[in-house]
Amino acid sequence: MDKTILLPDIGDFKDVEVVELLVKPGDAVKAGDSILVLESEKATMDLPCPEGGRVKQFLVKVGDKISKGAPLLVLELGVEAGAKPLAVPSAAPPPAPSKPVQPVSPAPSVPAPAEPPPPLSAAKKAHASPSVRRFARELGIDLSYVPGRGPHGRILKEDVQDYVKRYVAKAGTATGEAFAFPEVPLIDFSQFGEIAIQPLSKIQKVSGRNLHRSWVTAPHVTQHDEADITDLEEFRKEMIAKRSSDGVKITILSFFMKAVVAALKDHPKFNASLDSTGENLVLKRYFHIGVAVDTPNGLVVPVIRDVNHKGLVDLARELAAISEKARARRLTPHDLQGGCFSISSLGGIGGSFFTPIINVPEVAVLGVSKAVTKPVWKDGKFVPRLLVPLSLSYDHRVIDGADGVRFITRIKEVLQDVRTMLL
Repeated sequence: MDKTILLPDIGDFKDVEVVELLVKPGDAVKAGDSILVLESEKATMDLPCPEGGRVKQFLVKVGDKISKGAPLLVLELGVEAGAKPLAVPSAAPPPAPSKPVQPVSPAPSVPAPAEPPPPLSAAKKAHASPSVRRFARELGIDLSYVPGRGPHGRILKEDVQDYVKRYVAKAGTATGEAFAFPEVPLIDFSQFGEIAIQPLSKIQKVSGRNLHRSWVTAPHVTQHDEADITDLEEFRKEMIAKRSSDGVKITILSFFMKAVVAALKDHPKFNASLDSTGENLVLKRYFHIGVAVDTPNGLVVPVIRDVNHKGLVDLARELAAISEKARARRLTPHDLQGGCFSISSLGGIGGSFFTPIINVPEVAVLGVSKAVTKPVWKDGKFVPRLLVPLSLSYDHRVIDGADGVRFITRIKEVLQDVRTMLL
């Protein structure tokens, strides 16, 4: 019996793009196997098959934008997942490409323009997916100059990247400067010993691209300091003891979120983003904090909304729920959008200081390392105090060094005296 599989309700969004088909007609799948990949502006999701069977026909293709209830594929039920793939004849041979595909590396036939390309007026004529158009807009590239190597001349993301490399390389040659992206050497590591290939997860691929873009577009400066959280930790343990019957574990991260909001209120430039022109600052009047969560599939940053309106117990509950949701790969695009500022806490693992990467379009991120008891000179003698290392990275286009020090100092003041949270 055949059954048409529909797109279920997977979050508060619509018109999400199909970026990859993970199986093909004739493949046998079991319930829970991933069948395709969907991508929104900030998240990539594997869509599992709700039932087992054999794929007879896909009803969507890469590049399609679909919403809840859209037909995805026709599944032949009652086929074992381990069955051999069925040879499915194609209805018609694929059309031959209009021109031969050129190799990527030499690319002598794709010269970069001698001067910067004009604005994006002609980009609408190019054949590219919405995600590739968005990527080109971020880089300021006119797609009408970019040759496409995909089916029917479709422009791929790799085509845009190759174009940028060639353009920069030629610009460096023209000015007599060796300013170009260095080529990554191709090395056969098997010649040195035994190796194994482990593909990156979808989350790692997406977060890797985002982190790389953030690192190369935002000039990072990192300010380090330590905060005395001895009194705060005693207060936290008292709260846990008093609320032991509730089953709520109030973590130190809840306090950091409240301290960050207090600092954001005093320093509005940190609660902002540069607009697309890079000439205006968008100041935000809301306080949504992203929290980095380490999952088996990679790092994700879900967002806790309206932190300024929530108490420590409410934040503790929400943090536990969103972290579990992240580890179970049940986050929706809504869970990952709208952040003003991010916190990356490695305190449960170790380390002293590090340089967290800004989650662009945010302009700053706070890194938290493992708290350690150290001798501190106080009231004429050394006393043991619990100190937590803090690492604040900020976008130097928006924030200067003096403001960076003021911001991290304000966070320290709140952590060292929790009563200031009430001010």
